[in-house]
Amino acid sequence: MKPMPVGVDIAKNVMQVHFIDKATGKIFNKSIKRDKFLEFFTNRSSYLIGMEACGGAHHWARQLIRLGHTVKLMPGEFVKAFNIRNKNDTADAQAIWHAVQQPGKAVAVKTEQQQAMLALHRIRSQLMKFRLMQTNALHGLLAEYGEVMRKGHASLVKNVPEILCRLSERLPVVLIDTLREQLKEVERTDSRITDIERRIRELSKNDPGVKAISEIPGVGLLTATAAVASMGSAEAFRSGREFAAWVGLVPRQTGTGGKIQLLGISKRGDKYLRKLLVNGAYSVIQNARESGPWITDLLKRRPINVASVALANKMESYGLCWRTAGPTRRKLLLTEYLHYEITVYKQNVNRLRKQCM
Repeated sequence: MKPMPVGVDIAKNVMQVHFIDKATGKIFNKSIKRDKFLEFFTNRSSYLIGMEACGGAHHWARQLIRLGHTVKLMPGEFVKAFNIRNKNDTADAQAIWHAVQQPGKAVAVKTEQQQAMLALHRIRSQLMKFRLMQTNALHGLLAEYGEVMRKGHASLVKNVPEILCRLSERLPVVLIDTLREQLKEVERTDSRITDIERRIRELSKNDPGVKAISEIPGVGLLTATAAVASMGSAEAFRSGREFAAWVGLVPRQTGTGGKIQLLGISKRGDKYLRKLLVNGAYSVIQNARESGPWITDLLKRRPINVASVALANKMESYGLCWRTAGPTRRKLLLTEYLHYEITVYKQNVNRLRKQCM
């Protein structure tokens, strides 16, 4: 017997619940206070509860799963298509009730450990933005007095003390003191970023998934921890390509009448994780002593940014399989990963030999 579908629109203090009782056919659509929400679903038969994957959704999903219910988290974009009326809690709960009964990709429920890892990543990303704003402000202010230096906060931290000593002879003391305080804020932000990266390393040191994905070239600690925490459960994805599509590294499609046109990447999913993957792939291309034949051939036809996205797609596709595979399977995946490049390499060698003969 299939569980009865229930649509729940969660909010800060009030939850809107919508379902149709199979026994009586009565429509239930009422608001429930936050402190009474779990009590409403206690000692009931197993329900299929649908919710939007928004703030607090993973917490409520874990609580409802403990009560024996099945929870399906869905992207808000998927639910929006079923809201045919005005935007309010009653209509949203009904739209979620319709959406939970449709086939579609659910968002994996994350554990508290995974959410803790993502929280550290979000705080680090915020601090990186703060540091960039602070260094840009110092660069701009010093340029007004004829003092310029190389880009980047490392150059700024190294050169600003000497610059301030020179400027102190002709600028007000209050301004020099303020600029020194701004430099101390940059150094303090650097220290906080370093501390967070140390905590991320400590939190993930016993995670086998992080260790497995970190073996892939271009995937470091930050990318591995963000990928493992973002995907939730690896079993939620049928293949590595599906995970790459979930991150937004595959082309968008448009067309009609059987003619399909591929556009740029979809950019769906987690923007932060996609940025880490693309930057890692760019680093591999830039710093590799010898780029593989696949990358070399691609760079002849496409710009380096396009090649970086293509390599990031391949890295993430194999990353999911790499995490769930054992040692034997990893050897097979590595062989598949390099098979194309080895094949092209042999073809190039044979062609050169024929030319030399």
